Amino acid sequence: MPEASIASAREILTGLHEVMASRIGPQAKLNKVVKIVAEAMVSEVCSIYLLRDGVLELYATVGLNQSAVHVTKLANGEGLVGTIAKNVEVLNLAEAASHPEFAYRPETGEETFHSFAGVPIIRQERAVGVLAVQHAEPRAYDDLEIEALQTVAMVLSELIANAGLIDRRAKAGEADREAGMARIKGLKLVVGMARGTAVYHQPRILIEHTVAEDIEAERHRVYSAFRKMREQIDTMTTQAEFGTAGEHYEVLETYKMFAYDEGWSRRINESIDQGLTAEAAIERVRQRMKRRMAEIDDPLLAERMHDLDDLSNRLLRIVSGQLGTAAQAGLPHDAILIARNLGPAELLEYDRRKLKGVILQEGSLTAHVIIVARAMGVPVIGRVADARQAISEGDTVLIDGDEAVAFVRPTPAIEEAFNAKLEAGQKRRAAFAALRDVPPVTSDGTRITVMVNAGLRDDAAALGAVGADGIGLFRTEFQFLVSATLPRRESQQRLYRSVLDAADGKPVVFRTVDVGGDKQLPYLHGLEEGEENPALGWRALRLALDRSTLMRAQSRALLEAAAGRELHVMFPMISEPWEFDEAKRLVEEQRAWLAARGKKLPTAIRYGAMMEVPALAEALDILLPKIDFLSIGTNDLTQFLFAADRSNPKLAERYDWLSPAILRFLRRIVRACDEAEVAVGVCGEMGGRTLECMALIGIGLRRFSITPVAVGPIKAMIRSLNLAAATELMERMLERPPDNMRATLAEWAAKQNVSLS
Repeated sequence: MPEASIASAREILTGLHEVMASRIGPQAKLNKVVKIVAEAMVSEVCSIYLLRDGVLELYATVGLNQSAVHVTKLANGEGLVGTIAKNVEVLNLAEAASHPEFAYRPETGEETFHSFAGVPIIRQERAVGVLAVQHAEPRAYDDLEIEALQTVAMVLSELIANAGLIDRRAKAGEADREAGMARIKGLKLVVGMARGTAVYHQPRILIEHTVAEDIEAERHRVYSAFRKMREQIDTMTTQAEFGTAGEHYEVLETYKMFAYDEGWSRRINESIDQGLTAEAAIERVRQRMKRRMAEIDDPLLAERMHDLDDLSNRLLRIVSGQLGTAAQAGLPHDAILIARNLGPAELLEYDRRKLKGVILQEGSLTAHVIIVARAMGVPVIGRVADARQAISEGDTVLIDGDEAVAFVRPTPAIEEAFNAKLEAGQKRRAAFAALRDVPPVTSDGTRITVMVNAGLRDDAAALGAVGADGIGLFRTEFQFLVSATLPRRESQQRLYRSVLDAADGKPVVFRTVDVGGDKQLPYLHGLEEGEENPALGWRALRLALDRSTLMRAQSRALLEAAAGRELHVMFPMISEPWEFDEAKRLVEEQRAWLAARGKKLPTAIRYGAMMEVPALAEALDILLPKIDFLSIGTNDLTQFLFAADRSNPKLAERYDWLSPAILRFLRRIVRACDEAEVAVGVCGEMGGRTLECMALIGIGLRRFSITPVAVGPIKAMIRSLNLAAATELMERMLERPPDNMRATLAEWAAKQNVSLS
């Protein structure tokens, strides 16, 4: 079609603006709209279909038989129009009848038309109608024509909403429910089960006004929004979630590419020139880029589309002034949060009484927000890229974190099965709760110490609820991760004192700050430099010794908080004994400083080290005489032993904790500690799994620090276990390992009636 024969988009919008401002009824307005579009595009047919009572009804047309209006109806997914609505996609066909979903309706008289182009009319991310044009001669429509149709569809969305023509079922989300339940699978990040109502962490902006009254004012709003967005993106480079190489760093680089892309901002300004508001212009360009990128069969580009979509939504929130998250707006009871990703501070903003579960479009096994979620007891599923497409706000969602599955708009049968599993879990928890005040003693009389891992102030208060012997690992870095600046010594001291007070005399082992690697702090310069292997890099004690001011401040805060009480301090990621010596020297230096000033001191200090780096096993004869206890961090130790990144989904399940290599290595450490008369325990996830814990007890371990929810099952396992039999079994199996250690252990446990539930 010659360009001169097409009216400018500005002229189309001017005509639509006049229609919207007129006092005529909704039907008359739609009749005028199809006429304006048909004339502007020199089109023989222009039609509007609206979703009514769950079906697409021909509501207005030029070119088709007028007798078909309000008569022709198509189901969602039926014919070309139904396909557009169902998939919320554009169709551009030179020959309509060649499409496999083509459905002929004789009452319309459309048999003489060949070419077809249609775009969805979108409201709140759902198709509420379709705008279509047809021509007699076979031809494909060019980009300008498709974009003109999309612009008209945006204005139509506003028009039909104001006229009360949005399908009542679409408003309530019933259209999606009618389409059936959605089952989505993701990556298991935090186990647990939850039921609730879907809430977006950052809700998509609903565009209420599409036609501009003052073009220059709209242009100024966009310029201002771009400046603010670019400032936000630049700030992200110093934030924990984005300050290192890897997944988040790549997201940031893509964000920067789009945020500073002059082509993107120029196209938005061109749309404003044509008469759109700032919000509508941003949305129009987003739809255009989405359509073009969807035409390319490239997974990488598809992933980048998610980045653009997220960034466009950010720009929309800025330009509309709607910057808050669902945390500020307030959650409904029993909420399931849907987000692209979250930082630990963002998660902690939510009311723990109302937040029941989280579904992330991204997410990593080792992201520190997952550690926080685990501490909060909130199940999390990650890597659900199409979460926003599959889940609408207000949908009922069931999360089975154990299987990394979520059911959206569940059927009664699924609800019943979920409830049965949930009830069974509650019964098990009730049985475990009955063991709260019962000591974990093996059936042949050996007392096992069962403590908990913690990192939040409230965790210490929960000690009594689970009947643990104390806190075997308090992660002090949480306070550093959720703070915008380095926590002051006084603030640290208040936290540590409150934890000791809540523990009410039970021991608390404070692990000194373990940051760096995958846990970045924006206020420590140098951390923002990307590392190819963060887990093996400048982190934990390496960082703390290098930044001795940080270590000194934390040491004094711990000493002051524990005044008059026994203090347990543990240093993470020690590779060689001299690192322990240097860390202890810094603490003792602060103790001497306080003593010289007559300050009250801890009654005693017990020093411990974490066994995470395999090299330390070769220097235990040097280290053990210096320490009071050793704690084995099985998470890092396993990945270092196997040279396997535990954040890599392909490797996550490949290396078994019950492999002979791991168990033999751990047995060697236990024997060395026993010989030196140094207490040794496990504070990694391995100790919180019943079968693994049974094996660890069999090789000589007697101290465990685990997640609070695992205390009940571990106690039940211990009380049903004969230690002598387990010890003999492990000696035999490690001497001559079976082909499948896990299966053999499970079979033995079943025969011995060891509780593994």
